[in-house]
Amino acid sequence: MKMKLVAASLLLVGGIGLPLQTAFAKVTADKAKELDGPRLTCMGAEKAGSPAGTAAFTGKFVGTWPGIKGKEGYEPGPFADEKPTLTITSQNMSQYADKLTEGMKTMLTKYPQSFRMNVYPSHRDFGYPAWVCDTTKKNAVTSEVIHDGKGVTGTAGSIPFPFPASGIEAVWNTIDPFRAWTEDAVVDIADVYANGTIAWGKQHFMVLAPANDPNKRGSYQDKINAYFYTGYMLPQREKGFVAVGYQPNDFNNDSTQSWQYLPGIRRVREAPEVGFDYPVPPAGQRTVDDDYGFNGSPERYTWKLVGKKELYVPYDNFRINDTSIKYSDLIKPNTVNPDYERYEMHRVWVIEGNLKPGVRHIYSKRILYVDEDSWLTLWADNYDARGQLYRITLINYHYSQESSSWHRGVSLYHDLTANAYEAGYLVNEAQGDKWWKINRTNITPVLFTPDAAARGGH
Repeated sequence: MKMKLVAASLLLVGGIGLPLQTAFAKVTADKAKELDGPRLTCMGAEKAGSPAGTAAFTGKFVGTWPGIKGKEGYEPGPFADEKPTLTITSQNMSQYADKLTEGMKTMLTKYPQSFRMNVYPSHRDFGYPAWVCDTTKKNAVTSEVIHDGKGVTGTAGSIPFPFPASGIEAVWNTIDPFRAWTEDAVVDIADVYANGTIAWGKQHFMVLAPANDPNKRGSYQDKINAYFYTGYMLPQREKGFVAVGYQPNDFNNDSTQSWQYLPGIRRVREAPEVGFDYPVPPAGQRTVDDDYGFNGSPERYTWKLVGKKELYVPYDNFRINDTSIKYSDLIKPNTVNPDYERYEMHRVWVIEGNLKPGVRHIYSKRILYVDEDSWLTLWADNYDARGQLYRITLINYHYSQESSSWHRGVSLYHDLTANAYEAGYLVNEAQGDKWWKINRTNITPVLFTPDAAARGGH
């Protein structure tokens, strides 16, 4: 009965792009020399801006920016004083239709009084630590997709494929981007229903991803990609439940492993496998593989790399994570208060996943819109078995001075059929040190063991 709760902690895993027997070649040394050159960033993104409004890449801020006050915790970011240059609404959306996803257009039409898109100047000013660029350059000439798409080779800590040639390579980049190697926070969850009522959840959430630790990096063929811990405080019926475990790097001979402390029997039990479209608690308004835009074992989708497109996407979203914002002002019917959302023009990779014949999932198709600079999924449109747009994922990233990387903040999961949504990873009303603590050395594997689950549940 508690099995579903494991899903809340699962991290990003990938999918398959071309037929499983296809081999994928590494790029040549000469090609790899283009990285961090006059045309491309070390992640393979185009440095140039565009007439449509995408900013040129500067990468001038790494781990800090002008006006920063703290080495950790919430900061308003370097663009806090900017004002929107335009606001897209249901009334004017036709003027910008080619710069919107189908999900954005549907949200504007379905919730004309609640959803709008405040567009700000585009910025690409956050860069990468030198070791991340070095890792990416190394992976360009060494990384390969293996085990019928269920794994990759390469050095951990950055994307394996800065020159993606297929859907599977692109999706593995979204699996293994550069980001924080530890996360620790007490987060709130708001499930907002069609009638406006809100059901609240709260959990202590921790992640340890050794691959992103610059001092402990290994191979993407090492056993463990990331450990997870989720301890529930709300809803009351789940209080004391704890799930711990790990996710592997390679899904060929391994799967996500989890152990759960069940307060009703005061015992730790090993959980059966959870993945794919298993509903995530507390309300089941998203699936396991919705986390990070796409999350789950790779075998159920065939992935296509559609190409790049310029779109208005959520970006530089510092403000929505501000601790001074009250949930009564942020959490609104239909969607969050759009005054706290920031959109910018950026180039994104468009990756399309189609459900393979003979397997099941509530999504028959999913389209990921992935930032060319960070390889993080910013927006995802998910379709049901009839081919109708069903659910939308929107992730508000902010740049973390602690990790010198982008970090997920408030994440939104809209169910267009139920006219409901979930807002997760909320830390706005966090007290004391309960806001995100990132890249802390006190987060070690011992915190993710069955014994740790038992300790956390008492």
